Amino acid sequence: MNVEIRVQDTPLDAVAEIAPVYAGQASIGGVVSFIGLMRDMNQGDAVSTMKLEHYPGMTEKALAAIVDEAASRWDLAGVRLVHRVGEIRPQDPIVLVCVASAHRGEAFRACEFIIDYLKTRAPFWKREQTAEGKTRWVDSRGSDEAAAAAWEDSK
Repeated sequence: MNVEIRVQDTPLDAVAEIAPVYAGQASIGGVVSFIGLMRDMNQGDAVSTMKLEHYPGMTEKALAAIVDEAASRWDLAGVRLVHRVGEIRPQDPIVLVCVASAHRGEAFRACEFIIDYLKTRAPFWKREQTAEGKTRWVDSRGSDEAAAAAWEDSK
């Protein structure tokens, strides 16, 4: 399986990241990608910027474990997982999950699994700045926890 995992502080060109996941692999029949963007609103407030922090080394290891878990559940040909850190503005891509497989169903399920687990198990910390200049740490959402828990039930 072709896997690439990166955490970077430079802008993410999601479209350019997708083609290498399946290039030259004629057995691939489906590629599914998810691009997470920064929203300009959270918890009812306008948000002007967000700073994403991580623990280098630990974060990549956690992401690799998530991808390994997906590969143990589905027959995957390729996975590319790229996550931004640093200062991010509304509409900036934050994360790309791209999964290739012989069949679309496996690619869809694995992509959803990876993003659900990433949202709850990867060590990233988010600090938002509102339009009024207030800063606050962002906790994971209950809906993210529920989505990840549903995968535990499907083992």
